[in-house]
Amino acid sequence: MGAITRAFANNITTGGKFDATDMTGTLPASNISNASCTNITDVPAIVATTTVASDPPSPDAGQIWYNTSQGILKAYKILSSWASGGNMNQGRRYLAGDGTQTAAFAFGGYSASPAGNKANAETYNGSSWTEVGDLNESKEGLYGFGTTSAAVSAGGKTPSVTANVEEWDGSSWTEVNNIPTANAGGAGSGTLTAGLVFGQATPGRSANTFEYDGTNWTAGGSLNTARGYLTGFGTQTASAAIAGLDASPANTGKQEQYDGSSWTEVGDMNTARRSLAGSGTQTANLGFAGYTSTAVANTELFDGTSYAEDNDMGTARYRVAGGSASPSAASIVFGGGPGSYSATEEWTQTNVTQRLRAS
Repeated sequence: MGAITRAFANNITTGGKFDATDMTGTLPASNISNASCTNITDVPAIVATTTVASDPPSPDAGQIWYNTSQGILKAYKILSSWASGGNMNQGRRYLAGDGTQTAAFAFGGYSASPAGNKANAETYNGSSWTEVGDLNESKEGLYGFGTTSAAVSAGGKTPSVTANVEEWDGSSWTEVNNIPTANAGGAGSGTLTAGLVFGQATPGRSANTFEYDGTNWTAGGSLNTARGYLTGFGTQTASAAIAGLDASPANTGKQEQYDGSSWTEVGDMNTARRSLAGSGTQTANLGFAGYTSTAVANTELFDGTSYAEDNDMGTARYRVAGGSASPSAASIVFGGGPGSYSATEEWTQTNVTQRLRAS
């Protein structure tokens, strides 16, 4: 079979994409099977230079162009950073939390000063924390999920491991049906009427998953890797479980995703760790903080295929909690240790047009 040659239409849109599918070039016969090659249906977006009179109105991330009217080479890129938020009223670690940058919820945990487990619950409005109704029992290492007006606290250590569950209605906590097994040190996701808890650090690492419908708990599909001190987020039918301490015991960077019945392994984090927090969705999420052999500030961004290192947090810490509501482009982390941090940090991601300069 001989070489195949086709011609490119010399036409590029201001969005940086070809508007025709013809292609010019020679493809060696060794690279082409003896099958029809008459139709080429798609050409991906260019990540290269395009000459335009004005900036594209909706450029793709990573696109580069030359603005002839300004005489400037430009690029559209993603910028992200952490910034300090308001401090919690009660510094603590091993707490539970959820929500968004402007509506976060923190409850339970352990404080070194004054020492002991805590029942404190606080809400965040984007600038400051406010004390609200306390849990009925003080505990650390608890599972948590929900919102500032409808949340669930499950399990934890009081200091003994408990199976107790409480529901938050926006003003107070009420004891409800217990989780099937007493445990602590796992992760939670979802809502009060469609929640999920998975993993376990105490007693011993576990792969258990339990689903909550607002009244009853039922067993779900087990994690592929039993672990505790992991982080999780998402919905009952589309959750992610990331990193943690496995049964070895050793830190892991493994990520698994839940479809409502079973867990599937996907791209791992670059830095294995435990006692971290995370946010986002299965296809766009963020993992941050944690413990390797020391507290870390590392932040990693998942694009649906793999993780990439992003800007570090301002303070290295672990045993943290974070807002896990999507999108990951507006994340929050609070509490943690060593010690008992009260600090809050907020992560934002923006797409901006920047002038390119020679290095």
